[in-house]
Amino acid sequence: MTSPTHLEPRPPAGALRIVRPRATMPPAPEGGDAAAVYVEATAAHCPYLAPSIQHDLTGWTTYRLAPGTRLLDAEAAVFAAAVQAAEVVRVLASRPRGHLVCENVLVLGAGRRHLDWPHWALKNLYGPVGLMVGKFWEGETDTNRHGRPLPVPPLTFLSLRPAVRPRDPRFLNTTPELAAAVTTADDGGRDVLAAVTNVRTTATAALTHWPAVRAWAAALPEEVTT
Repeated sequence: MTSPTHLEPRPPAGALRIVRPRATMPPAPEGGDAAAVYVEATAAHCPYLAPSIQHDLTGWTTYRLAPGTRLLDAEAAVFAAAVQAAEVVRVLASRPRGHLVCENVLVLGAGRRHLDWPHWALKNLYGPVGLMVGKFWEGETDTNRHGRPLPVPPLTFLSLRPAVRPRDPRFLNTTPELAAAVTTADDGGRDVLAAVTNVRTTATAALTHWPAVRAWAAALPEEVTT
């Protein structure tokens, strides 16, 4: 079986520079153990995380955002890196223990504003082929569906994994159309960018055509506020 490491593509050109190739744990911020503590605490909320780590199916690829980068260029680079990760997840999802695959795109020097539009576009591109895309930023505070506090991320990253259809649509209650698409998702190997950009899905295409993808995402139905 080909490992996730062997499938790892080259980092895209642009505003991001890779500082650490795929690893099974995120880097420790400022030399502390905050990242490891965060992952352990998150595993208490996600029954799939511990077995995913055990089987080397959780990956963290670390990038650094170049200082002074324009927001649009930063979004394009984050989107391209996440598209690479998503395509790796799609390959591995059909293999043994594929439901445990999780690839994380960690961006040092980034904040929520650098993730917002790439996350929205990725959710809508990859939800219909059965992927979930999570958005987490340093210092984010949130609660679970029972109102209990979730672990606070010490880093900023996007997380991509196969959807768990019996439970994941409820996390998309503010986007009912997307929830329905995830529920009935069928990958079939289709090219997710082709319908938007008329080009094959690659990191280079994702980087180059980000303005068109962003415009497409902006025209989608807005999330329902509750």
